[in-house]
Amino acid sequence: MMRQTSAVQESWLEEVTQCLRDDKPIRKDLPEGGRLHIDRLLPFLFIYVETRKTEEVARSVTQSNASYLLTSTPKQVMPVIQALSAIAVERFGSFLVIRSGELGRDKFLTDDAPYLPPFEVSVWSTENAVVAKETFSQAVMASEARFRTPRVEERGAPPSVIDEEISVLPDCAVLSAEFAPIYRAPESAEIYPELRDQLIATLFDAGLRACAAFISSRGILKLTSHRSLGRRAFVDAVSRVDRGIDEIASAFDVLLAVTPINAQQAFQQFKSNSFKGEPSFLYRPLTIQVESAKQHLFSVSFDHMEDPVLYDLYREKQREVDLQLSLIASRQAAGFIEFGRALYGPVEPSLLAEAESILGTLSNGGPADFDDRVSEAPNADANYVSRRAQAMIAVYRRAWPDFKVDIELRDDLPSGLMVTNHRLLISKTTNMDRRRVEPLLSHEIGVHLLTYFNGSSQGLRLFRSGLSGYEGMQEGLAVFAEYLSGGMTVERLKLIAARVVACADMLAGVPFEHTFYRLVQDYKFTHFGAFNLALRVYRGGGLAKDAIYLRGLLELLDHLKRGGALEPFWMGKIASSHFGVMEELAARGLLKQPSVYPLFLATGEGRERLDRARQGMRPIDMVQSKES
Repeated sequence: MMRQTSAVQESWLEEVTQCLRDDKPIRKDLPEGGRLHIDRLLPFLFIYVETRKTEEVARSVTQSNASYLLTSTPKQVMPVIQALSAIAVERFGSFLVIRSGELGRDKFLTDDAPYLPPFEVSVWSTENAVVAKETFSQAVMASEARFRTPRVEERGAPPSVIDEEISVLPDCAVLSAEFAPIYRAPESAEIYPELRDQLIATLFDAGLRACAAFISSRGILKLTSHRSLGRRAFVDAVSRVDRGIDEIASAFDVLLAVTPINAQQAFQQFKSNSFKGEPSFLYRPLTIQVESAKQHLFSVSFDHMEDPVLYDLYREKQREVDLQLSLIASRQAAGFIEFGRALYGPVEPSLLAEAESILGTLSNGGPADFDDRVSEAPNADANYVSRRAQAMIAVYRRAWPDFKVDIELRDDLPSGLMVTNHRLLISKTTNMDRRRVEPLLSHEIGVHLLTYFNGSSQGLRLFRSGLSGYEGMQEGLAVFAEYLSGGMTVERLKLIAARVVACADMLAGVPFEHTFYRLVQDYKFTHFGAFNLALRVYRGGGLAKDAIYLRGLLELLDHLKRGGALEPFWMGKIASSHFGVMEELAARGLLKQPSVYPLFLATGEGRERLDRARQGMRPIDMVQSKES
C-alpha cells in the first residue's frame, strides 16, 4: 500500500513539475487531501498545514495568493516544496516560503481587561529572509486597526518542524507568521465576520509586501507594485458569484423604473393649473418581484472566492443592488428619498457652493470672452439624432466589430437620450440645437456605451454593469467628454449646476413648485426646461442622482490636475475610489486594455483640451461658445 501511495505521489509531482517547466498554471488536488494552486511560476509559495483546530483566517490568507499549498498531511509538504523550489531556484536564484498559522490562544485578552488590548503576531524567519520578515512586520504594524492593534513579536527558533525542514533546502528562505485568533469569540465558535475580513486583508497585503521586498532585495524581478504579485486568473467561484450578482442586477433598470412615462401630459396638466401644486407622475410596472430578487441576491455564495480584492468588490456590489431594489420598491413612498440619499449621497456644502457660483457667473453674462449669440443652426429631432448616432456607432464598430448597439425611439421617455446596457434610447419628443448632438452622443456612446462594451470584454460581467458607486465618476467622465468634443455650452453647464441646486432643495423638503419657480425666476429657465429638470429630481418621490454629474466632474478634474491617467476609466464602469484597484488588477493581468477608445480623444482638438484640463481647470472654464 505504501508503495502504491508513493507511486501516485511521484507521478503527481512529475506532472506538476512538467507544468511548471512549460509555464502552465496548476490547480490540483493533492493525492492525500489538500490543493496546490500556482497560476504562474513565482519565487515564492504560501503554505498552510491544517491542524485539528479550525484556522479559517490562516487558510484564507494562504489561498488568497497566486501561489499556494494547502495540505492536511504534513508529510506531503516537503516533497512538494523540494520539487517547486528546485525549479524556482533554477529560474530565479532563490525561493521564499511563507507559512501562515494561528496561535493556540489570545494571550493578551483577559476577562478583566478594561479595553480591547493588542493582539499577538508572532514571526520567525531564516537569515536569508530577514528583509521579508521586517517588511511583513512593518506592514502589519502600520495597518488600519478598527478594533485591536497588532503587536509583532519575534521568535528565536523555528515555531514548527516544517519550518525547520524547509530552512535547510538549498537557496530556500522561510518566513513563518502566526497570529492570535481574534476573529473568534474566546469561549465559543462564534465568528466576528467584519474582524475576520479585516484580518485577512491585512495579512494578505503584508504577505505580498514581504514577497516584493524579498524579490527586490535579490534583483529577481522588476515590480510596479507589490500587488502585481497577486493572482492572474479567476477561479470558478469568482465566475459563479459574477453570474449570480449580474443576473439580479441586469433584471431591472433603476432609471427606467423611476422615470415617468407621462412627462408631456404631466407638464400640460401642471401648466393648466398655473404651475401650481404637485404634478401627477405615472410609472412603468416593475418587471421584477423585489423580495424574490433580494432572496436570490443574498443566496449567492461567496465561499471559495479566494481573492480578497474581488471579494470586496462583489460584496460592495451586492449591497448596492440591495439598495437599488429597495429604491424601486419604494416609488412614491416616504422611504424613496432616503434610499436615494443612501445610493447617491447628500449635496455637500462645497458642491452646492460650486453650483451656485457657476449659476451666479452664468446668470451675470457668463465668462468675459463668452459670445451668447443665438445659434442659427436648425434644431435636431429624434430621427436626426438617431441617424447621427448610427453614424458614430458605425465608426466605433469599424474599430471593434463587437460594438453592437440597439437604438430605440421611444414615446415613453421625457425629451432626451438614455443608455441602458447595450441600448441607446431616444425620446421621440427630442428637439435640440444641432450643435449639441455630437457632444451629447459623445456623452452617451463615447462613455456609457463604450465602457459597457469594454467592460464586457474583461471576462467578468461586473465591469460592464458597473462597480459599486460607479455612476458619479461615469457621469463626470461623460460630461467631460462633451467638453472634449467642443460642446460644453453655457446652457449645458448651467443645467448641470442647476441640478445640484434642485437636488439640495428636494432633499431639504422644498416642494416641487417652489423649486420650479426658483429655476424660472432666479436662473431664467423656460417653463418647459424648469419642469423637465424638476421632474428628474422629484421623480419617484425625490431622487438625489442628478447631483452626481457636477460632483463626478469635479472629482475627475482634480484627478487630472494631480497627474492621474484616464486609461483605467475606459476599461469598464468604475468609481474614482476603484482607480487603484483597477491599476492593481491590470498589473496582475486580470484586466485587458480597452478594446476601443473614445473618438473624441483621437482628434487634435480633443487632446489639446485634455492637456488644458491637466494644467488645472474648474467647470466654469469649460464653456466653449467660440469652439462650437
